[in-house]
Amino acid sequence: MKKKLLIAVGAVIALGIVLTVVAGSAPFLKGGMAVAQEMDGEDPTEPVSTGPEEYQVIAEAAVVPVRHAALSLSASGIAAEVLVEEGADVVEGQVILRLENTHQRVAVAQAEAGLASAQAQLAALEAGPRSQEIATAQASLDAARAGLGRLEEGARPEDIEAAKASLAAAEAALQRLFEGPDSFTRIAAEADLANAEAALRRAQAAYDLVAGSEDVAMLPQSLELQQASNAYAAAKARYDALFAEPDADMVAGARAAVKQAQASLERLLQPATASELAEAEAMVRQAQAQLDLLLAGVRAEEISMAEAVVAEAEGAVEQARASVADTELRAPFAGVIADCYVNPGEQVVAGMPVVELADLSALQVETDDLTELDIVQVQEGDEALVTFDAIEGLEIGGTVVRIEPIGREKLGDITYAVVVRLHEQDARLRWNMTAVVTIP
Repeated sequence: MKKKLLIAVGAVIALGIVLTVVAGSAPFLKGGMAVAQEMDGEDPTEPVSTGPEEYQVIAEAAVVPVRHAALSLSASGIAAEVLVEEGADVVEGQVILRLENTHQRVAVAQAEAGLASAQAQLAALEAGPRSQEIATAQASLDAARAGLGRLEEGARPEDIEAAKASLAAAEAALQRLFEGPDSFTRIAAEADLANAEAALRRAQAAYDLVAGSEDVAMLPQSLELQQASNAYAAAKARYDALFAEPDADMVAGARAAVKQAQASLERLLQPATASELAEAEAMVRQAQAQLDLLLAGVRAEEISMAEAVVAEAEGAVEQARASVADTELRAPFAGVIADCYVNPGEQVVAGMPVVELADLSALQVETDDLTELDIVQVQEGDEALVTFDAIEGLEIGGTVVRIEPIGREKLGDITYAVVVRLHEQDARLRWNMTAVVTIP
């Protein structure tokens, strides 16, 4: 814009020179403006002041939202859902897009389970031993002390008599296996066998009388013979079992019972050895230590270690939840979805913009058309007048709220970006409408 102003000033200067030649008097130039002066009685070569020049900065600009952002995700993946359509309003924190995150959600569940386990262990340590655990430890100590006492005192007479009786019963059971049945049982078995044999002979004789009949199998004599045969076989088996050799397994079990009873009696008759006493004393000490440990409670170091495990588990949960959050794109502020560049099923690359979000309730104008010659005339806080190419007659005042500190090359010039905050909003304004900013 400065170049245009210089061209206009040059044209005025050229016109002044022409007028000077024609009029025969010298022009006087001041502030880029050509002024011809005719002075009666004065030296025409003396300069005459025309006052200070007014400098205006005029620049092309564009309407933009005060607040807008190109949103991207911090994780790559496949878009599972696009939850908001273009042009829709969203509130701060609303989910706009979500990637596939099955693995991340499973990791959250596992981390939460680990945290629950760590918290339970810490709670158990802080609660201390239960009364039942203390009672169990006390009972174990009492039993160990009793065992040691029996070894130190030796066997009581009643214990020795009971052991002798057990040995005698075991020996008698073993002897009975080889003695066979008593006389009453033997006589009864012989009688049962004789009666069964007689019944079989009678049934056989009756069957022989009808054996030549064609339907002999259907006659009652056949059934009676079968029943008599079965009864005889059962009686003979019982009789043979009474006089058979005893079962080897039963004999082995009876002999083992005899040996066990003998060993128990011998232990009672012999005094405790030094090793047995030492073992019993060690059991007493172990039971006492276990009881003392329960009564002493948990050490502070154990509580601290359990707390550290809980803290580590909490960190794992937070990390897993953060991984899930990385798969969701949320609105950082309330606004309108201006554009969306991804559809469900498409690959999303971390850091690449996928959604354009803007708060269209507040618009401003931005320009990058001010050269280094212009920018020195502008300060933050300067008032400006903004007109719009698409809306004839609309003029809105504004204030320069920001000047970019670094200039950038544009079409051979060094230009600076300037932001002008509008004093009022107009419903007809749209994002990227062209405007003209005039800064007096």
